[in-house]
Amino acid sequence: MEKNLLNESYQSEEKVIDALLAEMFLDKVLRDVHEEKLRSQIDLSLQERDKEKFLRLTQELRTI
Repeated sequence: MEKNLLNESYQSEEKVIDALLAEMFLDKVLRDVHEEKLRSQIDLSLQERDKEKFLRLTQELRTI
């Protein structure tokens, strides 16, 4: 009986760790996608010579 409880506890911890790793991975992917989008918008603002947009976007990029 005690072995079974230990095994269930271990499996529960494993699930928590798996969930945390999945969340961390998803956060990283979303952050990377957001960063790439900002970089594209920054490039476009440079092409358009839009200084205000460039400054706003580069500030946003620094915060992520």
